[in-house]
Amino acid sequence: MLQQQLVNGVVLGATYALFALGFTMMFGVLGVINLTYGVYFALGAFAALWASKAIGLSVWLALPVGAIVAGCIAVIVDTLLLTRLRRAKAPELSSLMVTIGATLFLYTGLSVIYGTEVRRFAPDFAPSAAFEIAGVRIVATQALIVVAALLMAGALIWIVRGTKVGLAVRGVAENPDAAALMGVNGALVTHLVSFMSGALGGAAGVLIGLNFNAIQPFMGENMMLRGFAVIIIGGLGDLRGALIAGFLLGIIEVLTAGYFASAAKDLVAFALLVLTLWVRPVGLFGRAAAKRA
Repeated sequence: MLQQQLVNGVVLGATYALFALGFTMMFGVLGVINLTYGVYFALGAFAALWASKAIGLSVWLALPVGAIVAGCIAVIVDTLLLTRLRRAKAPELSSLMVTIGATLFLYTGLSVIYGTEVRRFAPDFAPSAAFEIAGVRIVATQALIVVAALLMAGALIWIVRGTKVGLAVRGVAENPDAAALMGVNGALVTHLVSFMSGALGGAAGVLIGLNFNAIQPFMGENMMLRGFAVIIIGGLGDLRGALIAGFLLGIIEVLTAGYFASAAKDLVAFALLVLTLWVRPVGLFGRAAAKRA
């Protein structure tokens, strides 16, 4: 049924959009492709899983715990590994290689601590009630995922576009030296961006864990491929583009799996990525030679 598939696609697209928002913000402001971002996705899910089982927190509290833990770890990683490279104005390849090493280290640490087997939330962790609208069955968990993703996405866009903090972030993204001359604390803005980006990635990990009820250390690897596709399709550094492209990719993947073949959905992100680079290299909302938050 098409309507049901569209609902499932919106749910999946909401997690893609949330993940990509943090990823594109990190790239747009800090100017680095941080490959550890996929680890934050898994760390957020594991933090929420631990909070739900060890402390007994509900989904309403475990979700922010996962986001905060991932955000804090993102700040630590950025401070330890990327700050010195940024000060030395090292080429982008340097940060790419450093984050590859950090990614391997963090993934290995997660595997040692939790093992590689799939872990799941308790059956009563998330609301399981279901209701029908016009013949379409919607589970309460699906509604929770979409609403939570939209609220966080809206909050991020409001902060970036409608507050003084967002003005500072956009100033650093456009010209760090000019922003510093205007009194903007670049180091503080960098930490804030790292935290918000990591928190969004961690929250997306919790939501995708709820959607499939499956968490494992390497769950961020496939998500990184989707993240790259989304930020390129939407436009590098463009928050609006990341949001729209995330929903678009999720819907197309679900329709492909439902009407063609389940295995074919893994080809969708790559196909859309290549098509975008062929037809419009700057993405749907990107602008040539522009760096935007």
